[in-house]
Amino acid sequence: MNKKLQQFLEAKAEEYNRPQFVVADPVSVPHRFSKKQDIEISAFFAAIFAWGNRTTIINKTNELMQLMDNSPYEFCIDHNDNDLKRLLHFKHRTFNTTDLLYFVSFFKMHYRGNDSLEAAFSKWMKNDDRNTENALNGFYQYFFSLEDVPNRTLKHIASPAKNSTCKRISMFLRWMVRDDNNGVDFGIWKNMSPSQLIIPLDVHVARVARQFNLIQRKQTDWLTAVELTEEMKSIDPKDPCKFDFALFALGVIERF
Repeated sequence: MNKKLQQFLEAKAEEYNRPQFVVADPVSVPHRFSKKQDIEISAFFAAIFAWGNRTTIINKTNELMQLMDNSPYEFCIDHNDNDLKRLLHFKHRTFNTTDLLYFVSFFKMHYRGNDSLEAAFSKWMKNDDRNTENALNGFYQYFFSLEDVPNRTLKHIASPAKNSTCKRISMFLRWMVRDDNNGVDFGIWKNMSPSQLIIPLDVHVARVARQFNLIQRKQTDWLTAVELTEEMKSIDPKDPCKFDFALFALGVIERF
C-alpha cells in the first residue's frame, strides 16, 4: 500500500472516529445506557438490526428498548409471561416476535450464570488466535444451544463456518472491544484484543476497499473480511478495525 493511501485512510479514520459520528449511527442506542449489561444487550440488538436505513435501525432498536422499560438487562432476567406480551407485535424487517422471544430467552439463560456477554464469545478463543473466527463459531453454537430453537431464527446470527462476512457481529465486537477514548466504541471487554477484531464487511465497505485495491477476492465473504483486515494490519497491526470508520464513511456517508 502506498504512503499516500495510508495517510488518506488514517485521516478519514480520525475524522469519523469521534462523538459526532455517534448521533446518526446505531451505536447511539447503547450510548444511552451506563450499566455494562444494558450496553451489551442494547448494542447486540442494534447490531443485529443493522441492515438497511440507519435511521430506521436506530428507531426500531429504541422502540424495543422502550418495550423493555429502557432496562433491557432487568427485563431479560426478570420478565414474566405477562411482560413478554408487550413484545408480541415487534417486528423489524425479517426479525419478528419468534426471533425476539428466543433472543430474550438466551439472554436470560446466559446472564443468570455470567456477569457479562463477553464470556459468550471469549471462552471459545485461544490466546494465540489471530482473529475472532473461533469466538464467532463458538458463539453461534452456544447461542443456539437452548431447546426448541426456531429454525427461522438461525438466519439472524452469522458465523465464519457458514462463510458469512459476519458484518453485524463483527461490528458489535468492535463496539465492545475497541478502547481508544474517542467516544464511539466502548472498550468494556478486556479478554479480546483490538488486534484480533475483523473489520465489519458490507457491500459499501467492500466496494470502497476494491476501489483502493485493498482486497482481491471477488466474493464478499468471511475470507474477504479477513483479507481486508490483514491489509489494514499492515498499517496498524494493533488496531486494524479503526479503518472501519474510514471505509464505512467513504462508502455510506461520502458515497465515494
